[in-house]
Amino acid sequence: MNDFNFHVKPIGLMDMLYFKKMVPARQKALSCGSAEPFSAERGANKLAALLHPKEQRLTIAEVIRHGADAKTFVLTGEPLAPFRAGQYLSFRLTIGSSVLTRPYSISSSPKWASEGKYAVTIKRQMDGFASPWILDHWKAGDAVTASGPEGTFCYEPLRDTKRVIGLAGGCGITPFLSMAYAIRDGIEDFELTLLYGSRKECDILYHGELAKIAKETSKVKVVNILSDEQKEGYEYGFITAERIRAACGGEVCSVFLCGPAAMYAFVDKELEKLGLERKYIRHELYPAPASPAKIPGYPGIANGTLTLSVRLYAETKNVPMRADETVLTALERAGITVPSRCRGGECGFCRTRVISGEVFLPEALDHRRMADLAAGYIHPCCSYPLGNLSIEVWPE
Repeated sequence: MNDFNFHVKPIGLMDMLYFKKMVPARQKALSCGSAEPFSAERGANKLAALLHPKEQRLTIAEVIRHGADAKTFVLTGEPLAPFRAGQYLSFRLTIGSSVLTRPYSISSSPKWASEGKYAVTIKRQMDGFASPWILDHWKAGDAVTASGPEGTFCYEPLRDTKRVIGLAGGCGITPFLSMAYAIRDGIEDFELTLLYGSRKECDILYHGELAKIAKETSKVKVVNILSDEQKEGYEYGFITAERIRAACGGEVCSVFLCGPAAMYAFVDKELEKLGLERKYIRHELYPAPASPAKIPGYPGIANGTLTLSVRLYAETKNVPMRADETVLTALERAGITVPSRCRGGECGFCRTRVISGEVFLPEALDHRRMADLAAGYIHPCCSYPLGNLSIEVWPE
């Protein structure tokens, strides 16, 4: 205390007069104000609604076919929320009696949003439920409902290196296409080398468009790797540690992965050989597998029909649930509308409380907060029942 000198100004007459006048001064200011109630459409609320809309009503303006199994849908609306290259939209669908959501990466340049356009590219999944229906039914002029842009599979200068190696498989090329557009358009500033794995040359999505971007900017490079055929001008085989190391050129690079779950399982083992720090490896989320049978750690139960008891406010519904499906799938098939976006356990929109029963939640998809874990909450999008289950949900 001896090292510091504290000086406290004594309260004087002028200070007392100032405080005495504060109350009448405020009363006078309030009496001069408008009696009109504040509107939620003002200021920051309007900006928040534009940047983070709960939903967006879109119109399919154009459908572009890519071979027999993929299409790009150009969507329009006004105004549209801006997005970052690598983000996705979650679409709400009604298929028969089922009400469901599906996330699809935005494949267009971020500058399109300012022009009132998005684009998403969807590939048919032979064992899928939503993608075949979309490809067979969506057409120009149809109205669709989507969320605002979501997801964190984006380049961050404070975390990522200036050079990024993108590892893509199949339709996993779509967020990288958006990144390539963003680099070309001057929206993002980093170097992107794409190692794109496809079965055959005919399976390469956006082959010509990616080659065109690579010619327009030296910051984008594309290496196509074919697993099922050998052709001149293409590399043959798989995305291996050697190929990733060669793409890095001896530098430390950030590595982004997007593709099917089987690709992740293979490439993750290859990345272990490189000894990269975990912060330099980014995975785009993938939806939980339709069946848990091959997921590491799954205890396995007899297939069959279980009962899912769902408390919706004061009402309780009992619906059938298969042992080999996620809880969210059972809810959607029963026509129960629940919040969901990513379907990969990260966003937390489908957060649900378990009243009784147990579920299996894969470690790789368990992104719950510690408090939710302790309080018995699950993410039904990636939770598989281990018996009859009772839950409480809060519909949107």
